[in-house]
Amino acid sequence: MNGIFKALVNNFIRGLLFVAPVGFTLLILYSAFDFVDSLVRISFAGDRPNQEIIIPGVGFLIVILSISLIGFIFSYLLPNTIQNWIEKGIKNLPLVRIFYSAFKDLINAFVGDKKKFNTPVLVTLNVNPEVKKVGFLTQESLDEIGEDDYVSVYCPHSYAFSGDMFVLPSSNIKKLNISSAEAMKLIISGGVSFSDSNG
Repeated sequence: MNGIFKALVNNFIRGLLFVAPVGFTLLILYSAFDFVDSLVRISFAGDRPNQEIIIPGVGFLIVILSISLIGFIFSYLLPNTIQNWIEKGIKNLPLVRIFYSAFKDLINAFVGDKKKFNTPVLVTLNVNPEVKKVGFLTQESLDEIGEDDYVSVYCPHSYAFSGDMFVLPSSNIKKLNISSAEAMKLIISGGVSFSDSNG
């Protein structure tokens, strides 16, 4: 009986190792899909009173096609002067320009022409040089704020969509000889995962 129980526990753990990552990944993808789909949710009245029929995926498709159309219009139809005029109008709004500029720079850091999260570094933060963090070099010089020898590094949090930005001397960082994807995987997993070759 004891052997059967141990076998059941072992099989449960092995199944959990497969199901949990797959389920968590699917949950994140479904949540993102549902959020986008809810922006333009299409529904119809059903046969019964107060019945609402929702067609999943239509809103998601409308949002994706609309954004792609806007991208096409601004890339090929509207001249840069109009784009600059629109952006200038937004940036003249006192509070809005802060969020607009920060969010635009964040999107560009991931998918734009000037990607920022592509230089993984090891950061020495404390007086004790043996305590370090893994992050991404986002600015190689902060001469705009009068700190030529300082850099900015972004360190994402593990198992979260947040992080910290640190300003520190360039001598406190060391560039890592790994890809940005491996570095992000290492950080997000809390150091558990390193590379595909290692598991």
